[in-house]
Amino acid sequence: MSPPAPDRSPVRSVTVYCGSAPGCDPLFMACATRLGAAMAERGAALVYGGGGIGLMGALARSAKAAGGSVTGIITEQFMRLEQGWDGCDEMIVVPGMRERKQQLEERGDAFAVLPGGLGTYEEFFETLVGRVIGRHSKPIGVLNVAGYYSPLVELVEHGITSHFVRDAVRELMVVRETPEALLDALLDAGAHPVPHDPKRMLPMHGYGGVTQ
Repeated sequence: MSPPAPDRSPVRSVTVYCGSAPGCDPLFMACATRLGAAMAERGAALVYGGGGIGLMGALARSAKAAGGSVTGIITEQFMRLEQGWDGCDEMIVVPGMRERKQQLEERGDAFAVLPGGLGTYEEFFETLVGRVIGRHSKPIGVLNVAGYYSPLVELVEHGITSHFVRDAVRELMVVRETPEALLDALLDAGAHPVPHDPKRMLPMHGYGGVTQ
């Protein structure tokens, strides 16, 4: 299947959350490389954490090599640790993680979550909560390569069956197993956004809480 036309979707940039380590499975690095190339082919700019190592580095180098635009957002601490990649078209250095996460959320038209560690988990959940409460209306995609995020998806499902998470949250998470399928689904979701409905998405409007 050929890449979608650039004007198919309002998604012009994708913020990608991923690890600064390579992980134990070569598929993780391979998928980061494939996603970077796919974004460039589809005309979607990359916004990411600015790192030059691990999945971050593979993603950014691939996007740039394929002719894509790359914006890195990194903290002063990580720059001092020499983790920044000097090949970014734009590198934004911020004081701390709060400012970094805010810029990452604001600058992307959609979000893709690749394998990563605690920081990636935090970024995913903060972005998802922002969508649930209506802080933004951007699509969120999870790359479940080699089943890496199956436990995360199961955790969300556990929250739903335990009546702490509304089942409408399922509509806000695009889960795919390949980077190309994930990116195409995000582009499509950007063209057909799920409307924010507090009565469907917020726990206090169901499960014995506020119902009106």
